Amino acid sequence: MKLSFFGADQCVTGSCHCLEVNGKKILVDCGLQQGRDEIDNRELPFAPNTIDYVLITHAHIDHSGRVPMLVKQGFAGQIWTTRLTADLLEIMLADSAHIQESDAQYENRKNQRAGRPLVEPIYTVEDAQRTLEYIHTCEYNQTVRLCDGVTATFTDAGHLLGSASITVDLREDGVEKTIVFSGDIGNINQPIIRDPIPLDRADYVVMESTYGDRNHTEVWSYTSELAKLIDRTLGRGGNVVIPAFAVGRTQEILYFIHRIKMEGLVKSIPDFPVYIDSPLAGKATGIFAGDLRGYLDEEAMDLVKSGAAMFSFPGLRLTESVEESKLLNADRTPKVIISASGMCDAGRIRHHLKYNLWRPECTIVFVGFQSPGTLGRNLLEGAKSVKLFGEDVAVRAEIENFQGLSSHADRDHLIDWARHFPASAEFFVVHGDREVAPYFADTLVKLGYKAHAPQYTEVYDLTAGRKLETGYLPERKKVVFGGAKVSSAYQRLVAVGKLLQEVIARSKGRANKDLANFADQLKQLIDRFEK
Repeated sequence: MKLSFFGADQCVTGSCHCLEVNGKKILVDCGLQQGRDEIDNRELPFAPNTIDYVLITHAHIDHSGRVPMLVKQGFAGQIWTTRLTADLLEIMLADSAHIQESDAQYENRKNQRAGRPLVEPIYTVEDAQRTLEYIHTCEYNQTVRLCDGVTATFTDAGHLLGSASITVDLREDGVEKTIVFSGDIGNINQPIIRDPIPLDRADYVVMESTYGDRNHTEVWSYTSELAKLIDRTLGRGGNVVIPAFAVGRTQEILYFIHRIKMEGLVKSIPDFPVYIDSPLAGKATGIFAGDLRGYLDEEAMDLVKSGAAMFSFPGLRLTESVEESKLLNADRTPKVIISASGMCDAGRIRHHLKYNLWRPECTIVFVGFQSPGTLGRNLLEGAKSVKLFGEDVAVRAEIENFQGLSSHADRDHLIDWARHFPASAEFFVVHGDREVAPYFADTLVKLGYKAHAPQYTEVYDLTAGRKLETGYLPERKKVVFGGAKVSSAYQRLVAVGKLLQEVIARSKGRANKDLANFADQLKQLIDRFEK
């Protein structure tokens, strides 16, 4: 039994892991990679035609976005996931394929002018459609037999509609092992979906650590805080622009705005218009309003039973065409615009930023994780100017980070999830930034577990419990920080500085003597560095 790490290893995107057992290869997720740690998405460290099964934890593209590439390059096995994840994959993979084709067309126009060779898209819409032929579905808690000695059980991870943690039971040459793949573990008390279900049985756990170094900011009421923000912005004649992932986060925002409208919490323009400027989000919202038996939380189920439409309210409009999208910025009526992508690296949101970032009366509201190296992260880190479509755009709009709205568990809830496993469980910490995953692994070690943060292409022998091959950390790209390009060393310094702030915040209430010693040590380090 072997486990290989092929993605999201000390970075936050591109999840991909491979089990080898009884001569079969089982891939768990195969996502697109994004941000500063990106490895070429066109290259895979394995041959797709050697993969027998793919298990998909959820539909987000950083977990599923390279599956059509597997099919394009020869995969012909079975893909297993939950029923609603399959429904979402049908629209999300087609949308991703359209982006791949559009990006290739854009690059080829430049390549032709420069006399460079043409490029092909990573995959096409046709490849995405063929992928659906290989998908098999199951419901939560249903055990699926993949092959001799291998079964898989999907359990609600509370991250996205249909998202799952996957328990894989293995038997080879008389040896039995259980390995859990956490997928993305959801935040608690989210609207619509249920809280993640803890698991308590495993020899090995492959666990995400996106927020392994910090807790979410506590928000007394998501509804009232969002209402205050909208009221303040519309009252001064501006637009509220919300970069939101088309699947999951957009529907949560609509859920809150539905309540805001029904309770009359916005006084400046009570009938304010709300635009979903994303065809994908519109299609996804249709799935969220469909057959959700076994997937909704109690409050959402009560709404469904009462006949209320969770995603329908006065003033809600969906823009389909590019022309309709452009007209939103020509119309000076104050409004709320929800558009993808959530990290601002692609899609229609970039046009809305171009026309709203320089307006001080507007507000840009981030409602999800922003990966290092993305435009969204740069805006949160204080960029004074950004380049959009070849044009420098000043950042004068109010920038808000609505941290309470996260679909990921924070540090305390990750620890709580991990603590359900027996002390004998060994953890592989993945899907966390380079400064975060090792830090969270150390946290688990302090709790008494064996844990480490594997590197890209690392291979582990699950039978013997030892590392077979050492991986490596890909070179980071230079990214823009505060409007200027900076080195990877400086990026690391900034990340560690934020980690220090989190440690200081958690130290409140500790003994004064310990706090004073800690402060003195930090001061000595600073003095030595500045000499």
